[in-house]
Amino acid sequence: MATVMELKATARPSVGKGAARAERRAGKVPGVIYGNNQPPLPISVEDRELRQRILAGRFLTTIYDINLEGKKHRVIPRDFHLDPVRDFPIHVDFMRLGEGATIRVSVPLHVVKAEGSPGVKRGGTVNIVTHTIDLECAVDNIPQYIEADVSALEISHSLHLSDIKLPTGVKSLAREDATLVTIVPPSGYAEELKAAAAAAVPGATPAAGAAPVAGAAPAAGAAPAAGAKAPAAGAKAPAGGGDKKK
Repeated sequence: MATVMELKATARPSVGKGAARAERRAGKVPGVIYGNNQPPLPISVEDRELRQRILAGRFLTTIYDINLEGKKHRVIPRDFHLDPVRDFPIHVDFMRLGEGATIRVSVPLHVVKAEGSPGVKRGGTVNIVTHTIDLECAVDNIPQYIEADVSALEISHSLHLSDIKLPTGVKSLAREDATLVTIVPPSGYAEELKAAAAAAVPGATPAAGAAPVAGAAPAAGAAPAAGAKAPAAGAKAPAGGGDKKK
């Protein structure tokens, strides 16, 4: 379930590009709290603290109590912007959460028990097709992640959203047949399957260049095997091998 974190902020006395640049020069990140039928509230957050929260992961799925001059605001981050060159936060948006509110969030997918997968044991590789799942749930019931158990997957098999059991009260917004994880076959796996299938069929024609089965008669017109004796000069053809003179 969702964990509520504390975050300190200060009110911004003025808005606009000039005021935002002044906040950044002071080591703060301008932001805004909006939603829940209340007017937007301009705020500033300490740059160092906000950066740590973003780098820690799950920032956009974590509920925060923003302490603003002694008053707490229950919010969830909805977006943040990074400087395109220096990659540090330059703006952050928070949405107010009313009591009992429902929200749509993207939750990360965690693959578990991959080491027990028969496909992985045979050399296959886990391929995560969908890294996040869009969910709808109550604000106090946001899962930190969704687990995908791949312990039963064979090579070339997939795990779909319908195979995942979601927590109570959590609804998926994606299609039930959406592919989450597949086991990719190792290199050369297709050739191994073809060779095994050919060997299992009685009387199958061997592949080009394959050695003949021991004891098998050579095909008509085939060159003698290496080391075999050639027919003696002047030797008579076997009986019945030529036309008889009348």
